[in-house]
Amino acid sequence: MTAEISAVWDKIESMIDDFIVLLPNMILALIVFAIFFFVGRSIKTAVRRLTRNHRQSRNLGLVLGRLAQGITVLVGLFIALSIVIPTFKAGDLVQLLGISGVAIGFAFRDILQNFLAGILILLTEPFQKGFSLAVSLRR
Repeated sequence: MTAEISAVWDKIESMIDDFIVLLPNMILALIVFAIFFFVGRSIKTAVRRLTRNHRQSRNLGLVLGRLAQGITVLVGLFIALSIVIPTFKAGDLVQLLGISGVAIGFAFRDILQNFLAGILILLTEPFQKGFSLAVSLRR
């Protein structure tokens, strides 16, 4: 019984030591991720500011800004993970996604089609704000 407890205690001590060794990498990874997060927010704000004056592309600017922010944060996450876990490489994840890309493509086909259709609707803006169908039927 005491041998099991000492083995567990040794394992806990080694985990704590490994955590202390990785602590500077974790702090650096958090700083890198925070930088990418704030850069993504500023990119989103810049895209929204650029499209604010154009009535037709205002909603499209919102979508493109969020998309650019998401991609920037994702890149920052990959870099932060490669700092904390040196054996993790973003290229390995890309290869894995490339192999399973067909399955993912079929699974997200409808979602991607709806996303692209929404962007096309935002580009053409066939609807007007404040205009109702009841008003157009009375005339």
